[in-house]
Amino acid sequence: MPTLDFRGKEIEVNEDGYVINVDDWTKELADYIAKMEGIDMTEAHWEVVNFLRDFYQKYEVAPMIKILTKEIGKVTGQKKVNATYLYELYPGGPAKQACKIAGLPTSTGCI
Repeated sequence: MPTLDFRGKEIEVNEDGYVINVDDWTKELADYIAKMEGIDMTEAHWEVVNFLRDFYQKYEVAPMIKILTKEIGKVTGQKKVNATYLYELYPGGPAKQACKIAGLPTSTGCI
């Protein structure tokens, strides 16, 4: 199994770089992964990551993009959040890339 060397600790990841054990995740690790993905985390990025982690904790699955776009607006207070906005934050695929940074497995229906 591949690993990611982070601060002297070997973090197990899958072949696509997703953290295997969600309990290995920290905000510092998220920043590290984000930088590897070419993303500078802003408050808007963190809102998505925090939403994904909360959703995963509640349902034990990462949400599909359709659910993400529908529900994230409720959390952020924005009246309309759409895929375009999320792609601006996460150009590698809103749910897919954000899940990677959030230390979650990718949703089978995410893009």
